[in-house]
Amino acid sequence: MSGDERPGQGPDPGEDDVVVPHPFGPGTRGEQAGEPDDAPGEDADEPEDAVEPEDAVEPEDAVEPGTDERPADEEPTPGVPAAAGQPPRRRTRDPLAAALIGVLTLLLGFAFAVQVRAVGEDQQYAGAREEDLVRILDDLDAREERLRGQIADQRGALEDLTDTDSQSATALEEARARAEAIGILNGTIAAQGPGLTITIRDPEEEVRVSDLLDAIQELRGAGAETMQIDGVRVGVSTAVTGRPGELMVDGRPITAPYEIVVIGSPESMRTALNIPGGVVQDLTRQGASVDIVPSEQVVVDALRPLDTPQYASPTTD
Repeated sequence: MSGDERPGQGPDPGEDDVVVPHPFGPGTRGEQAGEPDDAPGEDADEPEDAVEPEDAVEPEDAVEPGTDERPADEEPTPGVPAAAGQPPRRRTRDPLAAALIGVLTLLLGFAFAVQVRAVGEDQQYAGAREEDLVRILDDLDAREERLRGQIADQRGALEDLTDTDSQSATALEEARARAEAIGILNGTIAAQGPGLTITIRDPEEEVRVSDLLDAIQELRGAGAETMQIDGVRVGVSTAVTGRPGELMVDGRPITAPYEIVVIGSPESMRTALNIPGGVVQDLTRQGASVDIVPSEQVVVDALRPLDTPQYASPTTD
């Protein structure tokens, strides 16, 4: 402080202003306080050579403010906050990966539960008494025996069904064969086979009913299976009626020469007819002639209606 200065009196206004640096930038305190050097309204000097660029080159990756567009392969950096005005981007999960993780979790849990159960059973058996283990083994043996018995029963039932089918087929075939045999004997089915063709000529009409009946009985006794006389089938209940020259078989008239077609052993039947005092000799004495022709194949095709029994019926035994 000089001798001319007084306490409480500031510096002389005529002295130079002291420059105090501004904390927010260069310049004097007056300039920072907003006191421009030039008065408002005055035109500032503009550089004469200043030219505005006609086309501003924008970068290719420029992003407009307010949008959250990024390249697809660019991920947000962990720990770095998103830019102002942009919401944080959520990462999407692959549904296939999530489903696979769920399945693996379930499988792992199931395996763990099975392992725990197995370990528990092993510990239970390890701590069991000898009597309990023997009882458990007996129960298992009994169960195994029951299962084996059930398997054997099922196999037996299967075999029975197979045998039943075979037996049914065999029985059906046998029944069919018996029906055919009965039909042949009854005269309801045509037949063929080895046999004889017998022709009886009666020019004097002396052949009687008894002569034809003797011929039928002799042939049956020699093994004849079926026969017909002049197109009339001979059966169990066949009746020969009439008088010489007007004979009838089962009510149907027949005329000479009488033809008998019979199936059986040709040699046996021929021998039976030609025995001394037999059918051939009797017919010859009455003036008739008999021709016997054996054959390996004769046909008996005359049919007769099936006789329905009036009094007889099958037994129920």
